[in-house]
Amino acid sequence: MRHDLFNPLTEDEISTVARLVRAGGIAGDRIGFAAVFTDEPDKELVRAGAPVARRARAMVVDRSNGRTHDVRVDLDEGVVSSADVVSQGAAPILVEEFERVAELVKKDPRYLDALARRGITDTAEIQVDPWCVGNRAENNGQRLLAAVSYQRHFRADNGYAHPIEGIVAIVDLASEQVLAVHDHGVRPLTPAPGNYDVASAAPLREDVAPLEITQPDGVGFELDGNELTWQKWRLRVGLHPLEGLVVYGVAYRDGDEYRDILHRGSVAEMVVPYGDAAPEHSFRSAFDVGEFGLGKLTNSLTLGCDCLGEIRYLDAVLAGENGEPYTVNNAICIHEEDDGILWKHEDWISQTTEIRRSRRLVVSSIATVGNYEYGFYWYFHQDGSIQVEVKLTGIVQTRVVPDGEPTPSATRIAENLAASYHQHMFSFRLDLEVDGPENSVFENDTVPLPVGPENPTGNAFTLRATLLESESRAGVGLTDPRAARSWTVVNRNRTNAWGYPVGYKLLPGWASSTLLAQDPAPVAARAGFTKRNVWVTRYSPDELRAAGDFPNQHPGGAGLPEFVRADRPLVDTDVVMWFTLGVTHIPRAEDWPVMPVEKVGFQLMPVNFFDRNPALDVVPPKACHG
Repeated sequence: MRHDLFNPLTEDEISTVARLVRAGGIAGDRIGFAAVFTDEPDKELVRAGAPVARRARAMVVDRSNGRTHDVRVDLDEGVVSSADVVSQGAAPILVEEFERVAELVKKDPRYLDALARRGITDTAEIQVDPWCVGNRAENNGQRLLAAVSYQRHFRADNGYAHPIEGIVAIVDLASEQVLAVHDHGVRPLTPAPGNYDVASAAPLREDVAPLEITQPDGVGFELDGNELTWQKWRLRVGLHPLEGLVVYGVAYRDGDEYRDILHRGSVAEMVVPYGDAAPEHSFRSAFDVGEFGLGKLTNSLTLGCDCLGEIRYLDAVLAGENGEPYTVNNAICIHEEDDGILWKHEDWISQTTEIRRSRRLVVSSIATVGNYEYGFYWYFHQDGSIQVEVKLTGIVQTRVVPDGEPTPSATRIAENLAASYHQHMFSFRLDLEVDGPENSVFENDTVPLPVGPENPTGNAFTLRATLLESESRAGVGLTDPRAARSWTVVNRNRTNAWGYPVGYKLLPGWASSTLLAQDPAPVAARAGFTKRNVWVTRYSPDELRAAGDFPNQHPGGAGLPEFVRADRPLVDTDVVMWFTLGVTHIPRAEDWPVMPVEKVGFQLMPVNFFDRNPALDVVPPKACHG
């Protein structure tokens, strides 16, 4: 398949989109480009060799009235193909809107009065954090943001140490009016600082010896544009303004043949629902893909800080909110690293040892979404397996808690300060193509065999593999460590040397929570994808995001729950697996004032894809075979 047809947009293409949208008078004179990206072609057409137009998609906002326009552009013909006004939901928030909210709120007399009731008269160092409103009562079709506040005693102070509890302002972004200022009661300001810079952490450790990682002969991978080859792997890498890091066209060389594994993998949505019932906290549930855009919030990475070793970077070209392109330097980090033992055996009879060390290719990016950082890591291993890891760090959301007050949904972390319980729910869209598009999915449980003539001693167990025949009959969909439950995508038209259909297995990691919020919580309707760990759908080029394309201010029901209602057949066809990785974060004192990295993830492992261990040919370490 021509995977170059799925490449991110170039600078010239982004400029063309902006020019055509403006020339068409779409979204008026105060237009804001929330996201511009490749409108990916239908794989079936590409696979068939049919002519495929290079297309772009733009989510744009008419800032004069708040309406969202969903625009598609034919770049080959240089025309706007369609421009639809979005009837449910809204485009992601613009950075300019974030900044404007703080200005508007700080001028509102009701807000100033609320601050005065707390003894605050100077707004110069007040930090205003915008939140999407979800399904608050004020959500009446206007383009809205909610604003909560923190006090900084100086510019570099950690505002999350000093929440201004109880005040929530609602801002209409189109009219630039503060619609309401809700004051849920005065709480005292927290006195203790919560800073984490070098000066605040002094004295620093003096026993950290230098650690250097070098590759005197250079790196072992090659980059050609955004195509990456390393040992037996070949893939492409891109940055999407909403989904962030995307890998696609992933294949592994077996002999002289590159065998397809994964057409496209990315974060299709993530939501952070908070579990605090207080009215100033209960509405908080950030959809970091559809409301904010992980890609737009990607960091420029720094050698020796974010990445260590012999590093190669990829820059990313994105559309600014004026529609013109800009570059995120060092957006994606690529490097090799040692990963411990790959395989080993010490033969006690011959007194010989064979050992190989594992090396993996790392492709990563980091996004900052408000108070949290998320690092996304794709690891490609020499044995044909893929590991996906998310590293969570940053600062927890805080609230004021007076002495003696119970905290059923928060942990006390400092004087009169608590961190709210919450979840991080990531939906990974895994468009697997195991040796081609004709795939089927099995849900696998390991179960004991009944005690009887076939199992007289009771020790035997077997694998129960259930074929998922259609979208509405797609198995349990929940992880179960007792049954070692996994899901395998197989190609039944191709077998290995021992007669097994070739496949790749999704092996969940240790973080597999599902949504804890219940009806009538608005997030339960808007984040339906979080109610199962695994969904399986038939491939459709229009189904890319787990909560739908426009979750911002959407009433709910879009995305995966809507997709599977079609109940399309799943056997021997092009399937997509969606995995919800859920982290339930009960904050600890150790998470303050900045949270040490917590790692979560999953694996994609070959299952009878090869005839034997594909990593037998890895060169032994010189130290063992000098």
